[in-house]
Amino acid sequence: MLTKTQKKEIINDLADKIKCQQGLIFTDIKGIKVVDIQKLRREIKKAEGEYKVAKKTLINLALKQENRKIDMAKFEGSLALVFGYRDSVSIAKILVNFGKKNENLKILGGLINDIFLTTEQIKDLANIPSREELLAKLIWSIQYPISGFANVLQGNIRNLIGVLSALQNSPR
Repeated sequence: MLTKTQKKEIINDLADKIKCQQGLIFTDIKGIKVVDIQKLRREIKKAEGEYKVAKKTLINLALKQENRKIDMAKFEGSLALVFGYRDSVSIAKILVNFGKKNENLKILGGLINDIFLTTEQIKDLANIPSREELLAKLIWSIQYPISGFANVLQGNIRNLIGVLSALQNSPR
């Protein structure tokens, strides 16, 4: 049993995490082995996120403290929060991929940029390319026309050299 002081500390800790997050995803972890939860925690940590299990009443109080309105009554089972501090898409991908391997993990919904997303919307979010993939595509799309233009210019110079060389070698 937690004391009132411990509960306040948990609520304040959750409220601080809610304040700093880019994305918050609610999951039901009932039936997941501790070993699997530890693996999931490690993966989430690599993506600059955090996995936190807490009582629904404490989560609800922390959400209210940060003026986030979510109906916690619709969530059943053991609740865990996944905080994405840098990138919501990578956290969603990790959860969806983990859910494919472990059917006991259920994504219940999420809060991204203060907008509540359903389970289906979070699964759709997981299909979006990651920030790094999008940046790589952007750089490629900027670089490709420039490199193509440079190749065209090099081709013209090569052709000019070929013509001058042919003129030099031709009989006069």
